[in-house]
Amino acid sequence: MISIAEIAAAATRLHGVAVETPLISSPELDELTGGRVLLKAECLQRTGSFKIRGAYNLMAQLDAAQRASGVVAYSSGNHAQGVAAAGTMLGIKTAIVMPDDAPAAKIRNTRKLGGETVLYDRYTGDREQIARELAAERGAVLVPSYDHLDIIAGQGTIGLEFMQQCGAVTPDQVLVSCSGGGMVAGIALAVHASAANTAVYAVEPADLDDTARSLAAGERVRNDPKAHSICDALLAAIPGKFTFDINRSELAGALGVSDDEVRAAMRFAFSYLKLVLEPGGAVALAALLAGRIDGRDKTTVVVLSGGNVDPALFAEIQSAA
Repeated sequence: MISIAEIAAAATRLHGVAVETPLISSPELDELTGGRVLLKAECLQRTGSFKIRGAYNLMAQLDAAQRASGVVAYSSGNHAQGVAAAGTMLGIKTAIVMPDDAPAAKIRNTRKLGGETVLYDRYTGDREQIARELAAERGAVLVPSYDHLDIIAGQGTIGLEFMQQCGAVTPDQVLVSCSGGGMVAGIALAVHASAANTAVYAVEPADLDDTARSLAAGERVRNDPKAHSICDALLAAIPGKFTFDINRSELAGALGVSDDEVRAAMRFAFSYLKLVLEPGGAVALAALLAGRIDGRDKTTVVVLSGGNVDPALFAEIQSAA
């Protein structure tokens, strides 16, 4: 288990690196839910998503020999950009294994941030195996996208941050997007360090609900390899070992949302919040808007985890309003 001291230490490392993203309110959401909604806008984070937090926290702790050897990561795009940016800041060479159908903007931005991209077919290749083999070949350090204690602690700084921003208000519930489970695990630990009764929920695409099914089964279960969603950032095959051990004890549950509900949340965010969200970054908001959880007479924190959306897809979704 990760202590609150380790999350606080991660926050110290990230000072001046990660942006303290705003916690914003929305009269429209308050009216719709009958409660108070606070939105943690990680879509405004450096590189466009929360991922810089975990990547930098891990990489900043590498020794001189490890830094000289470089790092290898695997990602559908957001972790890739976080690792590339952290590598440039720390003077570490980075190579990231990415699916060849990842949004072009994510691949382009990863390269622009200084990362080498190694593309593969997500339906026939195993990104973790490819990354492990590449790391072994180069003598590089592997930087997982979620299943590493330093990654989880880094993502946990989001929870530490918004709990401080809440001031005297204690949230009744927190909604967090979930793929491998690193962000929601870290946030749950940070929240429960000061608010043990706050319910923390993972939110995932309905057809990739491995966290919900794993929690129900009491063990990690995989997604159907043929399952698909527009949420390209949330397509992990199975919860992580470390993340599941934390989430099975810290989470109140997991909620699923459809692609259409995600599209509606993206349109709501743009129309009423003036925020650009990617599909994976909108699932927690989608759960609230779709009534997957009751917000009446409660204070709900919703994490908007990323805004790295392909421009054409974003335009298509907005035009369907």
